[in-house]
Amino acid sequence: MTASEFIDDVSETNQTGLSRLGSSKALYAETDGDLEAEQVLRAAAVAEAAASETCDAWAADESDAEAADLFRTVADEEADHYETVADELDDPPQAADSDVPAIQDVLRGYDDTVDRVGGLVGRCLVAKKSKSQYTGYFTGEADPQTASVFRSLGNDVDEQLADAADLVTAVCDDEDDRKQAHDAASKAIQAAYDEYTASLEAMGVNPKPVC
Repeated sequence: MTASEFIDDVSETNQTGLSRLGSSKALYAETDGDLEAEQVLRAAAVAEAAASETCDAWAADESDAEAADLFRTVADEEADHYETVADELDDPPQAADSDVPAIQDVLRGYDDTVDRVGGLVGRCLVAKKSKSQYTGYFTGEADPQTASVFRSLGNDVDEQLADAADLVTAVCDDEDDRKQAHDAASKAIQAAYDEYTASLEAMGVNPKPVC
C-alpha cells in the first residue's frame, strides 16, 4: 500500500466523521456556540498548542529516529502556528489553561511508533477540515488577511499529512502493522467526531446534517 492509498483508505473508512467535521457545525461545536471571531481564534490557538505539546512529547521518547525527526518537525510547526494565531489575540489561551482536545488525549496515549504515525495521519486529516472551516469563516467575515493565514496553515498540514503517510509505509513491515496504523488513525478521528457530537448535543443541536 502506497502512502496516498493509505490516506485514501483512512479517509474512506472515516468518511462520515470527516465530512461532518468539515461542516459549518464543526466551528459551532468547537466554540460552544459562540461564533465571534475572537472565540474562533481562541479555539484554533488551543488546538495548535495541544498538537505541538503532543508531538513534542512523542519526539522526546521515540526510538525510531526518522519518526522522532518528523514528530519534532511537526511540534515546531504547530508551535509556530500557535504563535501566528496567538498574535491575533490580546489574551491568547495556553494549552495548559484549557481542556485537552479529545483527539490529542487519544494521541497522547500512543507509545508505539506504528500507532503514532498512524495517529498523526488521522490528526492531519481532522486538522485539514478545521483549517478549511477557519478559512471559510474569515472569508465570510470579510477578513481576507486572516483567511489567508489559515489557508497557509492548511498548506503546512497538507505537507505534514504527506510526510506522516510516507512514514507509515516506512515503519510498517507487514499488513498487520498497516492495520494497526489504520486503526490508530481511525481511533483519533473518531475521538474528534465524538467530541463534536457531544458538544452539539449538549447545546441541543442535531449533529447530523439536515436534508
